[in-house]
Amino acid sequence: MSALRQAQAQPLLACTISRDVQIFDLLIDDMETAMGEAWGDLSFAQAIPYLSQPEAGGLQFVTIAIDQDDEAQLSHIVDIIRVAKQRDLKVILIAEDISSTSLHFLLREGGVEFVPYPLPEGALATAIERVNTPAPQPVPAPVPTTVNGSGRTPRNGVLIPVQGLAGGVGATTFAVNLGWELATIEKGKNPQVCLLDLNLQSGTISTYLDVARREAVLELLGNTAAMDDEAFLQAMVPYSENLHVLTAPTDMIPMDLITPQDVQKLLDLASANYDYVIIDMPTTMVEWSQTVLEAAHVYFAMIEMDMRSAQNTMRLKRALQSEDLPFDKLRFVLNRAPGFTDINGKARIKRLSESLGISIEVMMPDGGKPITQANDSGEPLKKNVPRNPVRKKIMKLAKSVHDINVADDATAFA
Repeated sequence: MSALRQAQAQPLLACTISRDVQIFDLLIDDMETAMGEAWGDLSFAQAIPYLSQPEAGGLQFVTIAIDQDDEAQLSHIVDIIRVAKQRDLKVILIAEDISSTSLHFLLREGGVEFVPYPLPEGALATAIERVNTPAPQPVPAPVPTTVNGSGRTPRNGVLIPVQGLAGGVGATTFAVNLGWELATIEKGKNPQVCLLDLNLQSGTISTYLDVARREAVLELLGNTAAMDDEAFLQAMVPYSENLHVLTAPTDMIPMDLITPQDVQKLLDLASANYDYVIIDMPTTMVEWSQTVLEAAHVYFAMIEMDMRSAQNTMRLKRALQSEDLPFDKLRFVLNRAPGFTDINGKARIKRLSESLGISIEVMMPDGGKPITQANDSGEPLKKNVPRNPVRKKIMKLAKSVHDINVADDATAFA
């Protein structure tokens, strides 16, 4: 095929597919660096005929480069992806200025890697390495026992989202350690707990627990139509027997890559397989925030005694009440609250509460540098600084949550 930029003596290992590869000059440079002469180039019209020929049998992957002008050909591009999948070829998407909806659609249809254009230095080489490296067999999370062979589990997990109303207020620390305290609350019969890191762009639960992020997370979120118990549990990273983590994706992805329907399905699977589902939310409100709020049993909102927290609390309150959303589910947690040695501390907290028209129900002390050090070491506070006042406060809160849940269950089955 004359369109292939390749000497016939050299076998092809990869192909770029685009409207015109010259538009993506950085892609040409990076492909030459990564593949030498072992790659060729195809237009959209040439791609399916070539991939359907025996000559394409030696290919390892294809890169499909698109920009906003190509969104009109989305159905044809999807057909190319499907043909590539039939040949067991990995598909790397190179995209510039396309909508998140289109990107989501292409990833769901079979794109396994996404790299933005202009290409960040080394990003294409990293993506090629990932698609050419066999994925390690994940350690499956324990599949809960079914009831009477019906396939339904006995769990109806308690959904507890945690959202910081400003950056750095300690929401992830709170979420991680609340999850660990619940997972270790009873000797011999600890509940099953999962942590969902839905802070898709900057989530740090994996850092705080020193667990690896899995490529399977993006595959799971990018193809929710195929999401089931098995796919969900395979994407989880076990931290212990009773605590499992769905990390944020390896790469930074658009917050609207997932829809409210996607999130609802994720929450349904999590609550069906775990007793407690702790959700670390992004600080920004997104389209699917309402889905999480409405599904939550209790929603912790983290603030500090500063102007940014106060202003954001007022904005959130107005937004939820104007849409008639359940603002009453929010439980405000004041982090780094004034200690008992602060003579005017209680008065300042009261003024803050009254001025915002909220009730501050949990006062978290200032744990100091040991909290940051514990997070950096990748261990829960219970392991690293068990006597820290922050850890003790979260432990008491976890016990209260668990006691209420057990009492409710006892009432339900009385």
